Amino acid sequence: MLTDTLMAAAVSQEPPGAEAEEGGSIRVRTVWISDLHLGTPGCQARALLDFLREVECEQLFLVGDIVDGWQLRRSWYWPQAHNDVVQKLLRKARKGTRVIYVPGNHDEFARKYLQHSFGGIEVAHEWIHETADGRKFWITHGDLFDGVIQHAKWLAYVGDSLYEFTLKLNRHLNSMRARLGLPYWSLSKYLKLKVKRAVSFISEFEEALAREARKRGVNGVICGHIHHAELRDIDGITYANDGDWVESLTALVEHADGHLEILDWAERQRSGAEQDAAQALAAAMRQPA
Repeated sequence: MLTDTLMAAAVSQEPPGAEAEEGGSIRVRTVWISDLHLGTPGCQARALLDFLREVECEQLFLVGDIVDGWQLRRSWYWPQAHNDVVQKLLRKARKGTRVIYVPGNHDEFARKYLQHSFGGIEVAHEWIHETADGRKFWITHGDLFDGVIQHAKWLAYVGDSLYEFTLKLNRHLNSMRARLGLPYWSLSKYLKLKVKRAVSFISEFEEALAREARKRGVNGVICGHIHHAELRDIDGITYANDGDWVESLTALVEHADGHLEILDWAERQRSGAEQDAAQALAAAMRQPA
């Protein structure tokens, strides 16, 4: 059923003017995005489409949990905006961007299609990427280093339901904040960074992946899974997490010289909105009384 939906998305008609949208204002060598969770109300599909339109790259890595099979099995949700995201990814592949898809736990169904290509999108279990400055990075979603996923999957399903409830509460909270003119704020992200055990889990997860990267003889690891964007050094190994498109709206990018950077799209949107408001106010003040 999930595979049929994605196939239907691949051949469905593109929105009018889609081809004219090509040619983004941000050009980088490589982009990594993960944890889009298409198929859930929490997915920030419109912000993601904005990002995909503005950012052009030679290589695009989809680092797992692109489609949320867990949620779709419980409750079907697939609006047009989610279809548009799939179309945009396929269009990028068609236009010459190399798109590599490394499935995660929520889209584990895609692991049945490793070494296959769909609409120009390559499916792989993991990847080794060499940056422009010669560093090698191991790319994996990260769920294989999550003890709950590996040893108590039923608990992971319970946790996923609770997380979805938190996101629903967060949407209502931010609806009220928007009416008050306040910026977006993530309740689940706040709780994640305030609860001691959650902070400990994030740290242990990061260290486990860094240790594995060292064993593999690479310079660093790039992953997703925990919805916490990070770029830091762990005992000489570069740990990079590209975040998610449910709460933080972040991506990891490689510039032409091999330099890595976390791109905070939510912050860019806030800055852009503030700049537009300031320009509108300035224009209004220049008007004669």
